Amino acid sequence: MEIIILAAGIGSRLGHPYPKSLTLLKTGKSIMQAQIDNLCRAFPDDPVKVVVGFKKEMIMEAFPDLTYIYNNEFDSTNTSKSLLRALKKVRRSGALWLNGDVVFDARVLEKIRPLIKGERSFVCVNRSHVGEEEVKYTVDEKGFILNLSKKVKNGLGEAVGINYIGKKDIGLLIERLKECKPNDYFERGIELAVGKDGLKVIPADISEFNCIEVDFKQDLDKANELL
Repeated sequence: MEIIILAAGIGSRLGHPYPKSLTLLKTGKSIMQAQIDNLCRAFPDDPVKVVVGFKKEMIMEAFPDLTYIYNNEFDSTNTSKSLLRALKKVRRSGALWLNGDVVFDARVLEKIRPLIKGERSFVCVNRSHVGEEEVKYTVDEKGFILNLSKKVKNGLGEAVGINYIGKKDIGLLIERLKECKPNDYFERGIELAVGKDGLKVIPADISEFNCIEVDFKQDLDKANELL
């Protein structure tokens, strides 16, 4: 499969003058280094591609051996367009992607391995916490994702920013990401594919493991506590 890290954004809410993915954790590693270490241990044969934008040279210098995709509209688009650029580069495989600000327990990857092996498209979710500002979800009568956005009411949990699209579903998601507005999150593309194409997406529950997206300083503090 292809592994994609979305790291093009400015990350203004955290307030650092450099890409958020380069934020140092108390371990001494950056968020992205921790991600790459976990990914390479779990999937040593799968290539990692990073979508960059804001101060891309800093990321490229820190990780010179990775493959990069440049979102030159990073200052006017959101993750839907970064993911679109990346998925267009995927050939004959499924794709695991994650936001470049996610700090997660390596055991998350072992939990989702069977779904990846089975080519089952999924969104990792945390059912133990539903933040007002987070992307939330509901399911249909068969347990597949029905709604997926920050606007969802009575959400069953929140999406944590780690996702997989099976190779048979990539074409559908690409077409729906094309329909997304520039400022849409990639979850909007998934939601459109679910509604228009009947895309079956599993909510993969990883609530038992530590996993947090670092948007604000308090998120970073919490991530360091979890580490």
